[in-house]
Amino acid sequence: MSSHYAIGIDLGGTKFAVGVVDRDGKLLVKNSRPTGPERSFEEIVKDIAETVKLSLEQSRLSIEESAGTGFGVPSTLDPKTKKLIFANNLYWLDKDLASEYSSFIPGPVYIENDADCAALGESAVDPSTCKNTLMITLGTGFGGGLILDGNIFRGCDGYGIEPGHAVLVYGGRECNCGNRGCVEAYVSATALAERCREVMVVCPGTKMWESCVNSRGERDLNLVEGDTAFLAAKKGDPAALELVEEFTGMAGQAIANLITLFRPEKVIIGGGLSNGGDSFIEALFEAAKKGIFGGGIMPMPSFSKALLGNDAGIVGAAMLAFRNIP
Repeated sequence: MSSHYAIGIDLGGTKFAVGVVDRDGKLLVKNSRPTGPERSFEEIVKDIAETVKLSLEQSRLSIEESAGTGFGVPSTLDPKTKKLIFANNLYWLDKDLASEYSSFIPGPVYIENDADCAALGESAVDPSTCKNTLMITLGTGFGGGLILDGNIFRGCDGYGIEPGHAVLVYGGRECNCGNRGCVEAYVSATALAERCREVMVVCPGTKMWESCVNSRGERDLNLVEGDTAFLAAKKGDPAALELVEEFTGMAGQAIANLITLFRPEKVIIGGGLSNGGDSFIEALFEAAKKGIFGGGIMPMPSFSKALLGNDAGIVGAAMLAFRNIP
């Protein structure tokens, strides 16, 4: 008898989320924890396993009855072994995640890139999803999953795409992957938070400080987050508005480059920063339209926010298990 639910895990540089998901893509239970990338690989995997056990208890289900566990990871994967070759936001090199996880949780384990999983998750719940869709995740990093003719595009060698590590600015900011000028060094929650800190230091009057006051009533740059600029921009703060415009322009150009290369029918925006609202999605569309080849002449794909929001990666990860077990 086929299994009717699976475990989906969305592993990010800031936090990980675990969900119990049914075949229709419905999230039955969800729990999330800080990843704590300063911790060891073994500690993080053990924490994930404990969160899986908690989620199963809450759903009153057992792992033995499931289709297995799917992982969406921010990493380059070996197409044959599915080992994590390089997860730069987690500082992991050559890690056997499936083997380590299996020492805690039994059953089959499936692993794909997190952005690819997000794209699969959207496909599972969106009846209007096209066969050629570009999924962009704006979170700790800049992820991208490409669905061509209904299948994940992995390239001729099976390693897939890493749009966050294409160079956007030659000789630009240092990226945590070791290169300079990568998209991710400019277009990510991490990059935006860093730019906020730079601006806040020289603009003591900006409203961005309002959300960065600690329990002692002191201004604290450590409290700056990816949405700090967005929150202040909504209040009309000039410095924040300028930052958001700069960020949107960079993001739009990065997406425009992908549109020019792959010509998708649809672009879906997910990740934590997609919560910037419809105005942000519209601004991304306009910025991308300016940056593509033949902008204003060539047709533009539609832009939309991920229907599942931050849950797209969890649902898509679970779908990996369902795809392998009929």
